[in-house]
Formats: sequence, structure tokens, C-alpha cells
Amino acid sequence: MAESLQHIRRPPADWCKPHAPILSETQQYVKMMHISVTFKRTSPHGAFNRAKYQFDCPVQRYIPIYLLVAGVITLLLAVLSISPCTAGFGNHSKTWSCLVSVFFFCWFIAGNVWIYSIYEPNYNKTAPINTYCNKTLYLFAFWTTNANYILLGLLLVSIYMAADVAHRSHEGRS
Repeated sequence: MAESLQHIRRPPADWCKPHAPILSETQQYVKMMHISVTFKRTSPHGAFNRAKYQFDCPVQRYIPIYLLVAGVITLLLAVLSISPCTAGFGNHSKTWSCLVSVFFFCWFIAGNVWIYSIYEPNYNKTAPINTYCNKTLYLFAFWTTNANYILLGLLLVSIYMAADVAHRSHEGRS
């Protein structure tokens, strides 16, 4: 009996395998940038804003829902990408991560349509109901979306520069 309890207390040696080999410096930087943006985007203040202004954008009622779901999905992606263990997903963690990523991409496109299609809404609460959107809510959604594009641009420039440096160093050795 004591032997079986000891076995329960100690997980097997292969219980926690890394998903990928050790990351390069650039990949670590990109991952840390992604995690930083994730936690800024899913901050308690952002969640409070989404909940507080849930019904304050009648011109496009999906914007608060978009922000809430995007925050949850971003947090889920971060957990799936940094978790060193499969945490109950078994050998299917990459499948789950891929499915969540595809959903997030489609959700992001839908959010872009909802946010940019009403640019710039009327921020006056006394305006007709079909044209009003809370300024804090809309600008949070607008600039969060713009920040995603800015970060994507920085990521692409970083990848290009890293590839260029790698190519030049490879040419120098030849």
C-alpha cells in the first residue's frame, strides 16, 4: 500500500515533456512579446471595461462580445503555448492549439469587420440609438486591433531582419 502511495506522489519521468526543442533567441523574444500583449489585453481593467460597457454600443452590439471572447481566446492560446506539459490534452495539445488559433483568426477577422465598419461612431449618448457607441469601449477595441497590426508588422520586420542576418552570416562562411 505504501508503495502505491509513493507512486501516486511522484509523477512518471516523462510526465512533463516540452512541446518543442529549445527555442532560438528570436523565437523566445517573439513568444515573450506575445505573452506581454496577451496579459495587457486580458487585464482586469480590460475585462471590467468589457463588462461595464456590454450594452453601450447599440450601433454594433458585437464589439463588447468580440473583446470578451478575444481576451479569453488570447489567454487560452498563451496557456497552450507556454505550458510545458500537455495538461490533460494528451498528445492532442498541438491539435487543440491549432483549432483555437484558427477560431481566433476567424474571430479576429469578424472583429475587424465589426470595429472598422462603424468607424467613427457617434460618441454622444443622446444621439439616435442606431449611431451611438461608448467612446471608451470603441476606442479600446479600435486601438487594441490596431496594436495587433502594429505588432504583426514589427514581427514581420524582425523575422526579415533575422533571416537577412542569418543569410549574410551563411554567405560569409561559404
